[in-house]
Amino acid sequence: MIARSATALLFAAALGAASQAPPGRFDLSDITADAGLRFTHYTGAAGRKYLPEALGAGAAFVDIDRDGWQDIIVANGTDWPGSGARGKAPTAAVFRNDHRGGFSDVTSKSGLDVPMYGMGVTAADFDNDGLDDVLITAVGQSRLFHNAGNGRFVDVTERAGLGGRTAFSTSATWIDFDRDGFVDLFICNYVRWTPETDIFCSADGKRKSYCTPEAYPGATSWLFRNKGNGTFEDVTAAAGLLDPTSKALGVTMLDYNRDGWPDLFVANDTQPNKLYRNTGDGRFVEAALEAGLAFSEDGRARAGMGTDAADLDNSGVPSVVVTNFSGEMLGLYTPTPAGHYEDRAPHSEVGSATRLTLGFGCFFFDVDLDGRLDLLVVNGHIDDGLRNASGRVDYAEAPHLFHNEGGRFVDVAAQAGAEFAAPKVARGAAFADVDLDGDLDVLITTNGGPIHLYRNQVTAPHQAVRVTLRGSRSNRDAIGARVRLRVGGSWLTRSVRAGSSYLSQSELPLTFGLGANPSADEAIVEWPGGRQEKIGALAGGRAYVIEEGRGITTTTPLAGR
Repeated sequence: MIARSATALLFAAALGAASQAPPGRFDLSDITADAGLRFTHYTGAAGRKYLPEALGAGAAFVDIDRDGWQDIIVANGTDWPGSGARGKAPTAAVFRNDHRGGFSDVTSKSGLDVPMYGMGVTAADFDNDGLDDVLITAVGQSRLFHNAGNGRFVDVTERAGLGGRTAFSTSATWIDFDRDGFVDLFICNYVRWTPETDIFCSADGKRKSYCTPEAYPGATSWLFRNKGNGTFEDVTAAAGLLDPTSKALGVTMLDYNRDGWPDLFVANDTQPNKLYRNTGDGRFVEAALEAGLAFSEDGRARAGMGTDAADLDNSGVPSVVVTNFSGEMLGLYTPTPAGHYEDRAPHSEVGSATRLTLGFGCFFFDVDLDGRLDLLVVNGHIDDGLRNASGRVDYAEAPHLFHNEGGRFVDVAAQAGAEFAAPKVARGAAFADVDLDGDLDVLITTNGGPIHLYRNQVTAPHQAVRVTLRGSRSNRDAIGARVRLRVGGSWLTRSVRAGSSYLSQSELPLTFGLGANPSADEAIVEWPGGRQEKIGALAGGRAYVIEEGRGITTTTPLAGR
């Protein structure tokens, strides 16, 4: 019997009726080959042990043609200067959903086939023209691609005012921080590293190994305000975000104090995590220490990698997850009645299961549609020659899939399918309903290896509701919107967010598991600009498009529901 803190008990109690729902039966089967997803991540490694080689790369689910089906974009590395000539340079890959359970490689026609040392992918409609645009973060110059609407993207980095800024950029997210109806851009920067400033690090004093981030100074992340005319301005300093001590790898948007203004949580590697509270007047105030999110339970800065935030206890306040290095365990921060956060991991199965694994991508999602948010964490070590003295730490590591059993998380990865549970050198992770059947499928990237797409098949009689929002006064993608569904005696809450996880982005449409309930009794949409709309009941087994000021404009049945 594990020790249960007061917060954990309140967490369980807050789930109310949802905790009575029986767990769903599901299977995550590897359909990568059958779906036509042929891709191998290129690290550029040639024995020099450059730091970025061990950290990439991410991927995103993006509906590039607005046909309602999620497509896939995967970042990729390239050769380092001086590596010598090779054939066609590696580039990012683009896979279009063919609506028949497969994907077509459309990279060569996409305009995204630009050689760069890519790290992460995030997408949003930055000019509100109805098509999602793509940012690929990189070591060097990150690039912004405008969606031209014909299956092609145009590099607008220079035109948009983002050119001439080079860094070791990692995760990124879109956030309408000033609520003017245009999404702004936050880019995480890791450390000040270039091939020319690379440092020799060695575990044995002879052979070079990958350096830890302590070997390099930190770098400030960037905030670019969308001016609404296709260009951006750097407001990092003016917004109070200039911080050259940070070493940022992951970022997620949340509204932790429920004031209607989107805040930012940044996972830092070997530096305190940062919680930037949006004051509503164009500035942010750093509040991680007072909120209880800066350090571990014993006051240490850990190796923050990936992060996500979601309302786990139906309280309306998001919880926060942060993946860390092996030996540190994952951080699972839940809100307390006193108004700050408490890390539940050290006193739960989550902590014991993640103590030795090295986590990267992570996200909350309802894997079995029982109405409770579960947690996926993907793992993999940094150096293929590294193994601890006890032999319990491996390069390739199995993922964790923590099933939410009413306030208690149980790792069920082994039961989700042998292929899914197989060890990997995983990095990015994202989810989407790729076949529009109502359950959420999973994409995992690996460092120097293939991507894996797992089709989810929920066999229990659990219903789902799928909601896509379209802003009018708010930004077109409704990023920052919150949707609340009343199901029985509980309110389920989901938020529209870009970014999160690690170098990756999940789909923008929201999926609500209803368990055995046939419908949601009531739905409320809180738009980013502050408007609130009551929608009424939503029947299970259906997908809805809700437009700001117009309500439901389209509804279609989910396949197999």
